[in-house]
Amino acid sequence: MKKILIIRFSSIGDIILTTPVIRVVKQQLGAEVHFLAKKRFGAVLKANPYIDQLHLIEKKVAEVLPALKAEGFDLIIDLHKNIRSFQVKRALKVKSLAFDKINFEKWLMVNFKINRLPDKHIVDRNLEILAPVGVQNDGKGLDYFIPPEEEINIPTFFGRFPTIMPYLDVQEGKEIPYIAFVTGAAHATKRLPVSKIIDVCKKLKKPIVLLGGPDEAEKGDEIVQNAGPHVVNACGQLTLNGSASLVRQAEKVIAHDTGLMHMAAAFGKDIISVWGNTIPEFGMYPYYPEGVERNTSIEVKGLKCRPCSKIGHKKCPKKHFKCMMDIEEDEIVKVVKGVK
Repeated sequence: MKKILIIRFSSIGDIILTTPVIRVVKQQLGAEVHFLAKKRFGAVLKANPYIDQLHLIEKKVAEVLPALKAEGFDLIIDLHKNIRSFQVKRALKVKSLAFDKINFEKWLMVNFKINRLPDKHIVDRNLEILAPVGVQNDGKGLDYFIPPEEEINIPTFFGRFPTIMPYLDVQEGKEIPYIAFVTGAAHATKRLPVSKIIDVCKKLKKPIVLLGGPDEAEKGDEIVQNAGPHVVNACGQLTLNGSASLVRQAEKVIAHDTGLMHMAAAFGKDIISVWGNTIPEFGMYPYYPEGVERNTSIEVKGLKCRPCSKIGHKKCPKKHFKCMMDIEEDEIVKVVKGVK
């Protein structure tokens, strides 16, 4: 196997969850590794040293098919398994391996609450498909590599927010402790209401940096205005890798079921993961190296309507949003503070 193509088009978290496959294929097979993804997620992998070449598309695989055909791949590892990846495999006509998306099992859980889900993380299921080519899980967890030019200098960053300075513990030669609060998620039913985020921030009284995309910027301003001067809003102000840098340097990370949660796991951070309509049992909870467990999941168990989707909704189908509304803010605060 001299040249291998790995396919995962989206999204941030899903691509991060493929990084153990990238690493073990490179290290154990010594192959030239190519990766195919959507262009808007290229930043996730652009500094990954185990990838020899990235192939990026806007929408259609036809954009890169001529270049892919010219490479002469020996194997395709399909970690997306959709129409686009099928088009690539059909065009290249080489041996391929693909993982089981367990869509039927997820459908049973969402619609009938019949749990036939495997008690196994998606990373482990991804790695299992490599057995035919003699590749095994190395137990080292996820990878995330930040280009040096996109690393954030923390003292300089906080210097932009004079109100937070009295709350910072600045000591020569030591890291500045702060909490990274990832406020965003792709779907509304995976996000805590703003009022609850404000309450958590008020009760923590520690330096907190809000992280999210441009769509979260306005809500971030609302949180800062109501939570206090120890909270700063970085939503929409940084590149993806800039946000990754703030996650990497944080003392602890509070996050919804979203891409930056997996980023935090890649950096081995203490994570307080907050779950709404989705459930950890889908197999996409924070994944650490073998023998490491630094995640605490916060969720409302026992709701008959949960999970209501394997992904998420714009609003609660039942209109009560109990999966988030019934989460106790004090539970999050206690975990952050290390109170049992």
